[in-house]
Amino acid sequence: MKKTYKAILVVIVFIILLGVLAKVFNLEDKILKKIYPKTYEEYVEKYAKEYNVDPLLVFSIIKAESNFKKDAKSTSKAKGLMQIMDSTAKEIAKKNNIELTDENILDPEINIEIGTIYLSQLIEKYNSVELAIAAYNAGHGNVDKWISQDTLKEDGTDAENIPFKETNMYVRKVMRDWKIYKSILK
Repeated sequence: MKKTYKAILVVIVFIILLGVLAKVFNLEDKILKKIYPKTYEEYVEKYAKEYNVDPLLVFSIIKAESNFKKDAKSTSKAKGLMQIMDSTAKEIAKKNNIELTDENILDPEINIEIGTIYLSQLIEKYNSVELAIAAYNAGHGNVDKWISQDTLKEDGTDAENIPFKETNMYVRKVMRDWKIYKSILK
């Protein structure tokens, strides 16, 4: 019992010491910038501006979807940095004259452009970032159904009521990461 207590005390002191050292040497921002990178910034900035989306929100989506792994593929067959489904990618590419192939969907620039267009469309449709993020994850059909069934309000102010646990957690994660990106890049 005494050994366990001492071990816990040592860990607590170590954590406090790390926190103090991080503050003294201003390491918090440096550590956070490693955890919350701005990889592919040139593409994110370009397409976020072009399609009127906060670039920090795009970074938050990329972090949540692929953690910046450009060749990421999910079990549901979503692809690339922004984890775009083939059907969504083809539809957006066709409407926006983007040359799309099975291979270049993994190209960071193309994936970010298509994902940002899609996110922009969802934000415009719902006029709510929370609902747009939910639709990005669960599909707009589900979000439309939740609104029509009064599970969610049209303004998205009750996003905590999203019935799919995965989507509920996804929205919370993206919103948290967006807030962190804003705080470290102020």
